Amino acid sequence: MNTMKVWLLMGGLSILLVLMGSAVGGQTGAVVFFLIAMAMNFFGYFYSDTMAIKMTGSYPVSEAEAPELYAIIRRLSQRAGLPMPKVYIQPSDQPNAFATGRNPSHSAVAVTEGILRILNPSELEGVLAHELAHIKNRDILVGTIAAALAGAISMMANALQWGAIFGMGRSDDEEGGSMAGGLIMAFIAPIAAMVIQMAISRSREYMADATGAKIAGSPDGLSNALLKLESAAHRIPMGVSPATSHLFIVNPLSGESLARLFSTHPPIQDRVNRLHGMR
Repeated sequence: MNTMKVWLLMGGLSILLVLMGSAVGGQTGAVVFFLIAMAMNFFGYFYSDTMAIKMTGSYPVSEAEAPELYAIIRRLSQRAGLPMPKVYIQPSDQPNAFATGRNPSHSAVAVTEGILRILNPSELEGVLAHELAHIKNRDILVGTIAAALAGAISMMANALQWGAIFGMGRSDDEEGGSMAGGLIMAFIAPIAAMVIQMAISRSREYMADATGAKIAGSPDGLSNALLKLESAAHRIPMGVSPATSHLFIVNPLSGESLARLFSTHPPIQDRVNRLHGMR
């Protein structure tokens, strides 16, 4: 099911890129944008973990430096039947966490410095179980590719808009469309990409909550942690790119009204209610 989501996402966003190319450059434009889409998919697949770690400024931590963190992750990994992921810490006061990597053998879990200070062991275990659930469900790649291709679509749309301003593009009677068609795609495609990204990201979070609660053995630690993390996210800002916000267990930009309007995360209270229903 999750593998199918990956291919549907890659295909859907790639088609948007191709349509943008076709609207402006006809068959040639479609081919160029298709190649760009394939390159983005390839890069996103093999370098998703490296991209996420670098974009969030996370640094590796050894077991000697964080023995309690390693102990929880190792215990949960064994319980979930997963290999031990790489462990990182993100230098941020906002309590949050994310997982990344294309499969269980190439995965990483990162927690912020803030989360290690604010959560008790049961709550931290619930959060880490949620992140390992993303790895177990093999759905981390979905969000990474969504961010990569959605970002590419936004850049292409911006380029098309500037091209229209400076009179670049094809005439209406040329094969493959017109600049008018390109402008329409320039506005519609980013919105469509965002809707796809939000819908899939929200479904991933619900699934990871449920799987994580089973790995931890109880939904209470995660549900309590989610309430604490949401409250802190409103008070403590995080200097992170919106392109990576979907990776985190709670929206790190939730303190910004516009970011909340277009959130890739389902409402925290809804997630907590679902977890309580698992008791």
